[in-house]
This record gives sequence, C-alpha cells and structure tokens, in this order.
Amino acid sequence: MRKETISVHSGSYHDAATRGVNTPIFTSSSYEYLDREECPYPRYFNTPNQEAVVRKLCALEGAEDGVLFSSGMAALSTTILAFVGAGDHVVLMDALYGGTHAFATDAFDRLGITYSFVATDAEAIAQAVTPATRLIVIESPTNPLLEIIDIHRVADIAQAHGIVTIIDNTFATPVNQTPLALGIDIVVHSGTKYLGGHSDLSCGVAVASYEHAEKIRAMAKHLGGNLNATTCYLLERSLKTLVLRVERQSANALRIAQFLSNQSAVQQVYYPGLESSTGHRLAAAQMTGCGGILSFELDAMQQQPETFLRQLKLIRPAVSLGGVETIICAPHATSHAKMSAEERRRVGISDALLRLSIGIEHADDLIADLAQALNG
Repeated sequence: MRKETISVHSGSYHDAATRGVNTPIFTSSSYEYLDREECPYPRYFNTPNQEAVVRKLCALEGAEDGVLFSSGMAALSTTILAFVGAGDHVVLMDALYGGTHAFATDAFDRLGITYSFVATDAEAIAQAVTPATRLIVIESPTNPLLEIIDIHRVADIAQAHGIVTIIDNTFATPVNQTPLALGIDIVVHSGTKYLGGHSDLSCGVAVASYEHAEKIRAMAKHLGGNLNATTCYLLERSLKTLVLRVERQSANALRIAQFLSNQSAVQQVYYPGLESSTGHRLAAAQMTGCGGILSFELDAMQQQPETFLRQLKLIRPAVSLGGVETIICAPHATSHAKMSAEERRRVGISDALLRLSIGIEHADDLIADLAQALNG
C-alpha cells in the first residue's frame, strides 16, 4: 500500500462487537490477567490504543516495532538511556534540537557518559568515534537551520564499528523520509509536531527492529513516560491525514522560501528545497519532499526581528511547529533558549534568525502577510 492508504488503514483496532470503523478508546488502567500471556497495562506500553498507533507508525516508517511516549523528549531520552550507561561514549550532531543538546550537557556527565558534539557531516562523525562509542545521534533536516546529513553514510560508519544509530525524523516525517531504509537503527519523532499535527497533543515515538524496540520498552517501563488512551486515539485520528497535511505544507514551504529569497530585508533563507541550498542535492537523494519548516535571517539594518514579528497579522509568533496553522518563532528565545549564547553562535543561530512552520493555508495569503510585515 502507498503511504496515503497506510496512514488511513494500518494499525486500526477493529472491534467485533460494535463493528465501528475507528479504534475505540479503551479507558481501563486495569485489565484481567487470568488466561492471557501478557496483561495490558499503560506503563508497560502495551494497551490496545498504544499498540494501534505504534502499528500505524511502524507501517509508515518500515519498522518492526516501536514504543509510544508522552513527549518527544521522553522518547529520545529513554531511547538514549536504553543503549548507553557509565563508561560509554556518544557522538551527537552539534545542530541537534536544543532540548536534546541540553539533555546531553545536563545529564551525561552525572551519569558517567562521555560525549562529542560534531558538525553536520558524516566524516566528522567518523572522526569522533572512539572504542567506547556505543551510540550516534543525528537529525536531518536539522532544527532550525535545515542542514542535511548523508544518512546512509552515517549508517555505514556506525555498522562498521557496531554502533547503534538514532535519528530524529521529526522535521522530515515518514512522508518525506524513511531512515530505516537507509540503514539507521532507530527513528524517533516528537509526535507533538507533525504526527499530531493540530497543536493540541503532546506525544513522541521510537520505532525500530523488534530487538531494539524491546530494549527501549524495558527502559521505558522504568521511566514511565507512557501516553493515555484518549491522546492515543486523537493521535491515531490525526495520522490519517498526515500525508495530505505534509504534502500541502511542503509545497507551501517551497513557494514561501522562494519568495523570501527575493526580499532585500532577508539576508539568508535556509530550506533544502531551494536549488541554492548547500543541502539541496543530498536532500533530493534521500528525501521525497523537503518539509514544511524553513528559517530565514533578517537584515537587522533594514528590519528588526521583533518589529517584524509584531507586524504579522495572520502568522502568529508561537512555540512548537508542525500544526495546520502557520507560526513563527525566534529560536534563540524558544527552541534553543537552553543553549548558551556562545553555543548558539557556534552552531549559527543568531538573534536575527526566525523559524517558520508552514501550515495548510493558501500560500498566497501567507506570502501577503510576510510581505506586508517586511515592508511595514
């Protein structure tokens, strides 16, 4: 089946009693245990609503199994801790999401885990590998500069050294990129973004092989970041329109990136769908679309970022991303606020950088709003 069909039909729980077309919401936190091999329990990540979502996401990503979490950071931190401990070494990209960066710098030293941050480059990752390296964590496209890394090359490097790989696939979504097919071991999403898609859910997921998923699940049972049945239902409902939403958002993003590239008050536009982007060729090789996120840097001499944000009428300055509505934020004050100013400068995040999460509105209306704010 194509992904449009998978997103609608895969994973659904068909209730024989009612014969409804949607998965019912199973509100129980207590289940009978006699005469069954495994008893469902929310913190064991095995309830019917949890499993329905996981099956759909596994079908979309080409995975065997997965674990559903209450947030993207719960998914990522639990997955990392499932594979590394005291004495182990982790290689991470410098351009990872700010929350991931903060988790490493805040927690790894205390846990006895050593780590190296490297550039968005497969060869830089290869050079950082040591005999103690057990895990490589990457993200592509990156947040917020939309950098692209050669996923297949990273996977080859890791496999040659027996290292487990994790990719944050939040920006790409399984619609535009399936990293498991490129050799990555584990795919993680902040489902709060595109998977939920309506700015009203908090969730995360990790999908992988049966073997890796079982290790993640074992750690997850200890940490307890499970998702309730009602949110599982809402997430499953949202996933049915994932392909439609992402295709529209990707098309809108390309048009808006092209518009911004021709504005004198905009110094730089970061979007791999632009032929002028340094990551364009690699993105075309490993992605089917470049997604609905772009960033751009204003020329502060012509337009102050805060003034620009306040002049927008349709596009709202807000945190997070991936919803049906278009929102904008300054990463230095939101997604990467936990990084020091020095760390932000090192990875290229200036105070004039703005990240735009494109929704499903008509592109002409969004462009008109951007134009009036730039010229106001």
